[in-house]
Amino acid sequence: MSETIPAVATARGRRQSTAFLPLYVLAYFGSALAVTSAATVAIPLRLSTLDPAGKTQLLSLTVGIGGVVVMLVTAPLGRLSDVSTSRFGARRPFILGGAVVGACGMLVLAAAADVPVVVAGWALTQAGFAATTMGLQALLADAIPARIRARVSALFGLATGIAPFVGGMLIGALPGNPLWWFGVPAVVALGTDLAVVLVLRDEVRTERVAVGWRSLARSYWINPVRHPDFAWAWACRLLVTMSLVTVSLYLLYFLTDRLGIATEDAARASGTVLAAYFAGSVVTAFVFGWLSDRTGKRKLIVWTSTLFTAGGLLVSLFAQGLPVFVLGIALAGMGQGAFVAVDMAMLTEVLPPTSAAGAGLAVIALSYQLPQLLVPALATLLLAIGDAGPNYFALFLGSVAAAVLGALAVLPVRSVR
Repeated sequence: MSETIPAVATARGRRQSTAFLPLYVLAYFGSALAVTSAATVAIPLRLSTLDPAGKTQLLSLTVGIGGVVVMLVTAPLGRLSDVSTSRFGARRPFILGGAVVGACGMLVLAAAADVPVVVAGWALTQAGFAATTMGLQALLADAIPARIRARVSALFGLATGIAPFVGGMLIGALPGNPLWWFGVPAVVALGTDLAVVLVLRDEVRTERVAVGWRSLARSYWINPVRHPDFAWAWACRLLVTMSLVTVSLYLLYFLTDRLGIATEDAARASGTVLAAYFAGSVVTAFVFGWLSDRTGKRKLIVWTSTLFTAGGLLVSLFAQGLPVFVLGIALAGMGQGAFVAVDMAMLTEVLPPTSAAGAGLAVIALSYQLPQLLVPALATLLLAIGDAGPNYFALFLGSVAAAVLGALAVLPVRSVR
């Protein structure tokens, strides 16, 4: 049977209640809190205890395997969601079911007594929340009108910016027990995802569509030759995400190994750094999200904000103490606030019209999931340069280079101003 999937332009969900939008953003925040708090604080702390000497290599391995899992499951789940005929709706089962699986993975992480169990728990966590995130992002095309999409993207960016800050401060304030570190964010994610599922007026499809392995494999692909604007915008997001993931992933170890902050104070210091990032991003996210919707300009804001991000990271690169490092991260946050507010809106506008919401946005999702695989592999090489221990200077220089390349990648986009 041939597969026919409705296009994004006609895949609008039902009109939503007034409670939907705030709960939608809150659900995105809850899922981001669970994933980012684990990746940037809880897992690095756990690995520091299990193997202090090999912590950077083990973190790269753990995050890299998690990245592979996310890549493998997101696009097929997006396609399955697009054709789902569940009586509970097309997106609901994936949002809530993914949160349950992800929370179970967090519990495995909390109980892990050795590195293999940490890796397994993180893989399960990533698989679950990949499904949740896919469902939530598909709703951006399903249920959010184009005229306010940049502002909603700004709220997503705000939620993502708050999540690591709240996660770092939360873990720093909780008792020094992994059950608290992983358990509390998991409960928050479950609660927020359940809330949005309860108010969501999801689309229930009745026409069954056969989906084979060949169709699922195509979920990973949108032809870059036929759709060059999408390809360039996708590459921009990939490179910028690689830049930021590099910093956030190794932030805790940078603070302890390069800036000399004590391990017991590192979680709180990480929270301070992320608070500066959030403070820098919150204003620019709303201002440029509104400005982009008002003027229709996406490309110009994406390009300039990415260069500004690179400048902030360059300041952090040469920091010899926490204050200058915080300043650089705040500047990078200002650039990222504008970037995340506009970039996702731009991507949905250059998305080929023949792509269904879940599958198309799943391809977009690969642009920020691939870095979870690529960054650990590249970071291992950069950290190994020289004989004086982990080379964090080379690592951050690579981060700056990725941001600059991301700015250049958006220039060939023609269909969006």
